[in-house]
Amino acid sequence: MADGARGSEVVLETSRLVLRPWRVAEAAVQRELWTERDPRVPLHRRIDADGHPTVAELEDSIRTHRSRGLLAVERKAFGDVIGYCGLVDSERGAAGEPELAFELLRRVWCQGYATEASLAVLDWARSCGYTRVWATVWDWNTASRRVLAKVGFTETEREEVDPVYGTTLFAMRQL
Repeated sequence: MADGARGSEVVLETSRLVLRPWRVAEAAVQRELWTERDPRVPLHRRIDADGHPTVAELEDSIRTHRSRGLLAVERKAFGDVIGYCGLVDSERGAAGEPELAFELLRRVWCQGYATEASLAVLDWARSCGYTRVWATVWDWNTASRRVLAKVGFTETEREEVDPVYGTTLFAMRQL
């Protein structure tokens, strides 16, 4: 993905949200996302038995990786960061086609923020010249599947079955 499409300098705005690069001081929000994850999420994406990743480790990640294309989602009315949304390099889709990713804190679910943020990112992806974007979602994650449908994704026939964590579904959207 081109540097501009990685989110390093990108700022997107909607009526209620600002999507922008993460600030080191917001690592605690990332940690909260990790703590809230469903127990069906694979272990490498949850807080481990030793408490990793720590806030300090997430701060280092923000400093060094710029959150790998994932923009912080900030509510304008409150000035608080409620999660992330953005494009990531995907080995799962076709070459040169990014994957849409989003995750929000539970306290703001069911308020349309994921849909609003995703639409802003998809508009931005189109302006960057992408013609297709992928998304992956666990079959049991009905809320994220609804968001993907609302923003125009279609689930494909492709899936990856994991006997422990469930089935990953692949969805695609033409831009």
